[in-house]
Amino acid sequence: MTDASIPASKSAPDTRAVDGPFDESEVNPVRPYIDLGAVKVLPREGLNLRLEVEEQTKRIVAVGLDYAGSTLQVQAFAAPRSTGLWDETREQIRQQVRQQGGRVEERSGPLGPELLAEVPVAAGQDGTPGMRLARFVGVDGPRWFLRGVIGGAATSDVEAAAQIEDLFRSLVVVRGTTPMPPRDLIPLKMPATPGTA
Repeated sequence: MTDASIPASKSAPDTRAVDGPFDESEVNPVRPYIDLGAVKVLPREGLNLRLEVEEQTKRIVAVGLDYAGSTLQVQAFAAPRSTGLWDETREQIRQQVRQQGGRVEERSGPLGPELLAEVPVAAGQDGTPGMRLARFVGVDGPRWFLRGVIGGAATSDVEAAAQIEDLFRSLVVVRGTTPMPPRDLIPLKMPATPGTA
């Protein structure tokens, strides 16, 4: 049974508007979020945040969150109003991982369909290339798509996974009103330092 309010081509938990990840129109604006432009993060004990910057353009391309022995990298993309991007994006990730010599399997997770991948990583000190486990999760929202890449303990430990999934669900996506082509990264920005507007 599917929720009639979510078109079949969107991939999101039926309770997304209540449990997250949220659209900015669905949250209390007075909560103390860290504003990163496309994404707002609710601070919590033990959470470390880093911004990932593209070398050539110097633009911020992703938000990295370290929490509970795991990592969560998130990116928010513009999406069409009526269709989602996660189904198509999963197929692209699957192909990329296989081209790199990795393995990938699709499974049903708490956030909907997700990919569990073994991704090749650079050779270690002994010269042998290693494999790193990564979970790729995604949720289609209203006119946006939020993708997460989970690493560390949350790829295999149930408790750590629940903590990272809770962190992912707490995120707020700010799509804005500027027209953007689907699949364009919604701009991220440095957070304001305390005491500045």
